[in-house]
Amino acid sequence: MGKVKIWYDACTGKHVRYGTVIARHLRRKNFDFILTTRNHPDTIMLAKHLKEDFMVIGNYDPSSNLTRLREGLKRQIRFCEMFKDEPPDIAISHGSVDLCRVAFGLRIPTISTFDSPHAEAVNRLTIPLVDVLVTSKAIPIKNLKKYGARRIITFDGVDEVAWIKNYRSKAGHEYGRPLILVRQLETRAVYAEGKIDVMEEIAHKLTSIGRVIFLPRYERKPRGKLIIPKGFVDTAELAGQADIVISPGGTIAREAALQGTPSIVVNILLKKSYVNEYLSKKGFPIFTVNVDESIKYAQKYIGRKDDVKALLDGLENPVDVIEEVIEEIKKGG
Repeated sequence: MGKVKIWYDACTGKHVRYGTVIARHLRRKNFDFILTTRNHPDTIMLAKHLKEDFMVIGNYDPSSNLTRLREGLKRQIRFCEMFKDEPPDIAISHGSVDLCRVAFGLRIPTISTFDSPHAEAVNRLTIPLVDVLVTSKAIPIKNLKKYGARRIITFDGVDEVAWIKNYRSKAGHEYGRPLILVRQLETRAVYAEGKIDVMEEIAHKLTSIGRVIFLPRYERKPRGKLIIPKGFVDTAELAGQADIVISPGGTIAREAALQGTPSIVVNILLKKSYVNEYLSKKGFPIFTVNVDESIKYAQKYIGRKDDVKALLDGLENPVDVIEEVIEEIKKGG
């Protein structure tokens, strides 16, 4: 095999960060990359901020089950057209349904990272088609096997280590102190259907103890005393600069804790997060609470930043594991 061409498809902002660090690491090893994404509230502006060239293919439309399906099928057809003559050698994603389906159909070896046992719909549509699943050792193997995982490789860390480990936060912000960062629940995700989002209510209550930046998922309209950023903000950077982060427990919760910022996870989904629990046991400042405990915990931990450099250095970077899998595939493994 000559120069290897790798395709990475990013469906969300987290995927854009992940794809960017993987591509930059492997380009230095003489790999070629095709980076794709879709129109989504968190993807295109972040890609521009990171100065990474992603091809925008298709749209994100969670209005209904029909629109989700239709937009996904449109993307898959576009990918078939892109790769009909020169398919990539390897495909990588963080559970992109569209990449997994197309790569399977074109017989492209596929690697997927994974950290969301609760995302049943995506897992059922991706994991059975993946050749190698790379996941945190925090997640029980049984949670992967039940979806038909063929081969599982674990690492001693979490996905966010990939971009936080060597992250250098820029100094300063203009929001004042103490700074409280609150993230809205991704209410239009399939896994959040039927859940009541209380994050804005919590954010309003927190204005009595600090300056509250509220990060809405979809609409940036004025919301009382809450600070709503008008343009793009680097949430990973802001999480590192904040005095506390309160969220339903996704990526931003771990980005904060890995930078030593107290991270309060409000368990709206009523699901166990293995990766959050894993970081807590390692000593990172991440705390899972019930809705009625959130204000009390915020008051207790606001401003209590931890030096977590040694803890972070002790975690394994999943990008290194992905590189090892790629080298194995190159050799015909």
